[in-house]
Amino acid sequence: MSSGGRVRVEPSRLKEGLLSVPGDKSISQRSVMLASLASGESRIQSILRGGDVLSTLSACQALGASARWENDNLLVTGTSGMFRKPLNDLDMGNSGTGMRLMSGLLAGHAFTSTFTGDASLSKRPMTRILVPLELMGARLTMREDKYPPFTLHGGGLSAISYELPMASAQVKSCVLLAGLFADGDTSVVEPIRCRDHTENMFEALGLPLLREEGRSTISGSGGAALSVPAFDWKVPGDFSSAAFWLVAAAISDGVCISVSDVGLNSGRSGLLGVLERMGAEVTVSIDPASAPTEPYGTVSVTGRGLIATEVGADEVPNLIDELPLVAVLGACAEGETVIKGAAELRVKESDRIALMVTNLRAVGVDVEERPDGMVLRGSTEVQGGATVSSQGDHRMAMSMAILATRTNAAIEIEGTDCIATSYPTFWDDRQRVTVNA
Repeated sequence: MSSGGRVRVEPSRLKEGLLSVPGDKSISQRSVMLASLASGESRIQSILRGGDVLSTLSACQALGASARWENDNLLVTGTSGMFRKPLNDLDMGNSGTGMRLMSGLLAGHAFTSTFTGDASLSKRPMTRILVPLELMGARLTMREDKYPPFTLHGGGLSAISYELPMASAQVKSCVLLAGLFADGDTSVVEPIRCRDHTENMFEALGLPLLREEGRSTISGSGGAALSVPAFDWKVPGDFSSAAFWLVAAAISDGVCISVSDVGLNSGRSGLLGVLERMGAEVTVSIDPASAPTEPYGTVSVTGRGLIATEVGADEVPNLIDELPLVAVLGACAEGETVIKGAAELRVKESDRIALMVTNLRAVGVDVEERPDGMVLRGSTEVQGGATVSSQGDHRMAMSMAILATRTNAAIEIEGTDCIATSYPTFWDDRQRVTVNA
């Protein structure tokens, strides 16, 4: 991911507004993968044109799918249930989701493929997928036994029942996607319910999935080509992108921001409960025309003065991407906000615990770093007047830009080009709902 770009964010004030956000990145990527395996041409509406999705699309094209753009829609012609061996390495860019899920799909194919990524992705451990895929019969050769680039030798998979050692939608999806091609029924047991986009899509496409409490089971093809129908569906707005504006409203007393057509999967929207608990006014309206795979609708948040809270390990899976924003909330709330059970943040695009603590301290926030989170002692006044770094992490850059709606002095953010990977229109949307202080 690019670490270039620098933006000076002047102190600003939020104003009321209605926004729409780009398509959900996770749903966009999964849609591309399944469309690439389908028979015929699928139409994916409102797909995100960010870096991670484009990397996934490029990999699918290298595996035999074809695609063309029609305005904001992507039309994908699939491979009728089986990919072909790629001629070159599959470059997943900065996408950990793309790398982990594509590994699951290709584990069931009887050929060798090599996965690469950018400098940031190459530092992210992939052991969590190595273990279950090798239990199923695939072989993976990883750098230092855990990092990309890595080579995957697929084919001849056996079904397994796999208990996730931690709640991870990416690992769960990787195993279920591999299970599509395995011999027998593959089950994944999750300790805490996490996002279920993959299961929703399987059901919408009529794939042989059984869902029980805490367990998902897929019946495999035994290595034969899959029967995946072409589809036409809409990608809802990305809740993780909407979260920036919901938090901006929550830290701005008396201001209401609404986001329309946003995905409301309960495995993604845990932030809403945190916002309510901290004192924000939250209203949700489900659109009756929601897509067959995911609910979506309009969310409105009004700031009413924030009080501190505690976010623990049981909540983390359903708001893992929003935890930097929870830190922003804690910086502006009365009392001591605690985030714990979130050690996974240390192996994201950056060490989000260490980096968020460093950046918050730079702008005058009282924050204590802990191995699995942080403790914030909030204030109604945030100093600002400092230069902070994103280290090429899009969520860190945007989180600091949101905090700037409450600072007394400007924040200069280094490394803003990375924002385009998930939210290409972020700065335009920020301009729509802010005025200079």
